[in-house]
Amino acid sequence: MNTISELRRILGAARTIAVVGLSPQWHRPSFFAAKYMQSHGYRIVPVNPTASKILGERSYPSLSAAAEALAREGVGIDLVDCFRRTEEIGPIADEAIAIGAKCLWQQIGVLNEAAAAKARAAGLDSVMDRCVKIEHARLFGGLNWAGVNTRVISSRRPHQLFY
Repeated sequence: MNTISELRRILGAARTIAVVGLSPQWHRPSFFAAKYMQSHGYRIVPVNPTASKILGERSYPSLSAAAEALAREGVGIDLVDCFRRTEEIGPIADEAIAIGAKCLWQQIGVLNEAAAAKARAAGLDSVMDRCVKIEHARLFGGLNWAGVNTRVISSRRPHQLFY
């Protein structure tokens, strides 16, 4: 179980997020979460062998290929965000360890305990069954992006209704 301070530290330190299973379709949860994180200053690295570009970024067939290409730019992958089935996380964890990522993040509904333990044993942070976008919005005030928090605190009613 990750504490709020651990999640805040992980998301605050990460700058480059490899999204394994990022869909090019705008209505998919992976696309929405990645677009949100990209709009909040994170570099998104799509890992999807069936797409050439997603969200304006080159897509890579594997995590290793993405890490190799970014290494040429002098950039490392900080966080590996997994939008894959639970049984597919083991090999992704192995790749995350091999490329020197700092965190293995399993999305909501993804709970591979063995992969999480392997990542932790290798020194990576491990998060399971949580959404990067939801946690960032909750911990860093990003709820306004979805229209929930307007950052206006007032007891006055608006002079005109907006509808």
